Amino acid sequence: MADKKNSLVGWIGLGNMGYPMAKNLEKAGFPLSVYNRNPERSEDFKAESGVAGSIAELIGNCDIIFTMLTNDQAVQAVYDQILSVGNLEGKLFIDMSTISQQLSIATAENIRSREASFIDAPVAGSTKPATEGTLIIMAGGATEDLDRAQPYFEKLGKTVKHLGKNGNGIAAKLCVNYFVSILYQGLAETVLFAEHQGIERADILDIINESATGSGATKVKTPSLLANDYPAAFALDLMLKDILLAKDNGANFPLTESLVQVYQSAHDNGLGEQDVMAIIKNISKQ
Repeated sequence: MADKKNSLVGWIGLGNMGYPMAKNLEKAGFPLSVYNRNPERSEDFKAESGVAGSIAELIGNCDIIFTMLTNDQAVQAVYDQILSVGNLEGKLFIDMSTISQQLSIATAENIRSREASFIDAPVAGSTKPATEGTLIIMAGGATEDLDRAQPYFEKLGKTVKHLGKNGNGIAAKLCVNYFVSILYQGLAETVLFAEHQGIERADILDIINESATGSGATKVKTPSLLANDYPAAFALDLMLKDILLAKDNGANFPLTESLVQVYQSAHDNGLGEQDVMAIIKNISKQ
């Protein structure tokens, strides 16, 4: 078990997902040092936790470091800085970003070459489960490293699935998001088809959610669909990124090109920063 009194934990990346996740570690009593490129996101941590002035400062003070970043470019930039720090021996890095499997594996190799350890641990869930600490964590890495991370994972998620070697956590996350992208596109098309047939949106959503076709995913998107308002719980651009990553990593199925076209079109029409369910607005115009 981690010693809360002596183990300073580092967190890099306080975006829509990283912020509530880091807050959960702080609330659990873990001494925490945070760093974010935009320092305003760190303001709420100053009373209880340390705010690092740089990545190098955070790495120097922490033995276990979490990163939760947007994409390959952000992860590459942060880990380039991490690898430029002098001594990394014995440190554990846990990347919870959703990035390409290739970059994740290469990053793990680079970290290990510095006598440190690395886990890829992307999550299933959006901002609500991130806030509630009920994410599903998909982890790739050595068993002893997961044992070391477990006390922290317990405050971030409800389930931790160890999937084997580095890169396998990322692979599982891309599979999950590939499926979710199909589900949301199907939900959008079904709602629009029902309305075309004269069925009220509220009625078809009730039927979906109360039948075998319903799921946590359909239920969580129902309020947005009823209000026709899509504040980002999981931004459409992030889903597009993950679909393209899945395609680059070998997804080549009958629905793959349709997914790319639909989500790319929604992005091109200015919906990328809205919630993923905003694809319904774009499909309705086709």
